Amino acid sequence: MVRQSLRVVAFVLSLAGCAAMEGPGSGTGPGSPPEAFAHRAATSDLVLLWNCLAPASGGLRVEGLAQNPWQAQPIGFLELQLEGVDAEGRQTAVTAGKAGAIQILTNQSSPFQLELRTSGTEVRADLYYQYIFNEEFKADLLAGPPMAGPRLYAQRRLGVVRDACSPTQHLAR
Repeated sequence: MVRQSLRVVAFVLSLAGCAAMEGPGSGTGPGSPPEAFAHRAATSDLVLLWNCLAPASGGLRVEGLAQNPWQAQPIGFLELQLEGVDAEGRQTAVTAGKAGAIQILTNQSSPFQLELRTSGTEVRADLYYQYIFNEEFKADLLAGPPMAGPRLYAQRRLGVVRDACSPTQHLAR
């Protein structure tokens, strides 16, 4: 009897888990799986996936996901900036935002969203990002007293994706 009850509970929990995966977040929003995004950019530490949407005239929305797929050190304090650029290379509009999580651990992701109010003269949108990453150094390369274990130092990493919403560049597929 107890064994049968445990089987029923396990079955109900597995169904609840599947239902949660197919819930409201299964569209193309920030909680979507990586296959739902049209654009991709990656460094040795971080993978950015995003979609560009034009919800209203005079606007551009970038919804995305930042992932730390393989690094043992967390990605910290990810900040993003979206800039509208005109045909002469001048900045016409700018907005900034942060990832939802302060730290993105190994095999985890964090959503982000940027809303840009455009002026109508933009020919492209550039996506800038920066984050803190703790780099590991061998102890014998650094000056100072000997220490057990690796030494870490925080390093700010910067990146840019030119023409982030291009239909032909930075494609995820």
